[in-house]
Amino acid sequence: MSEQNKRVVLGYVDAFNRGDIDAVGATFAADALIHGAMGWGGLDTARSVWSELMRCFQVSLEVDAVVAEGDNVVVRYTERGRSVQPFHGGPVTGRDYELVAMEWFVVKEGHIERRWGARDAASMFRQMGLPLP
Repeated sequence: MSEQNKRVVLGYVDAFNRGDIDAVGATFAADALIHGAMGWGGLDTARSVWSELMRCFQVSLEVDAVVAEGDNVVVRYTERGRSVQPFHGGPVTGRDYELVAMEWFVVKEGHIERRWGARDAASMFRQMGLPLP
């Protein structure tokens, strides 16, 4: 089961890196709960946050490590992006960022039911020369 759950999570990463918000959403259960640096909520809440991050910062996730046991999958990434569109009315700087990010997933019946994301959002904004939201 752990290998199958890894594939579900890596499908999420692949869809995220392609900027395919519908495919990202399809990896989650309808009642998924998603926690991240910008808040938490259901899939509709997360989709709007992810769409904005993809559009404004061209975020990409490079998988550095994956660990899976039972329903749990944990991923460590190198996350990169660039300020290319205004975020919450802030300026566009064209500057890049790079940081370590981690996400913990609970996968059941082929879908992500829970996701916790941890990244240093302050460093991200500081590297791009943007004010914290």
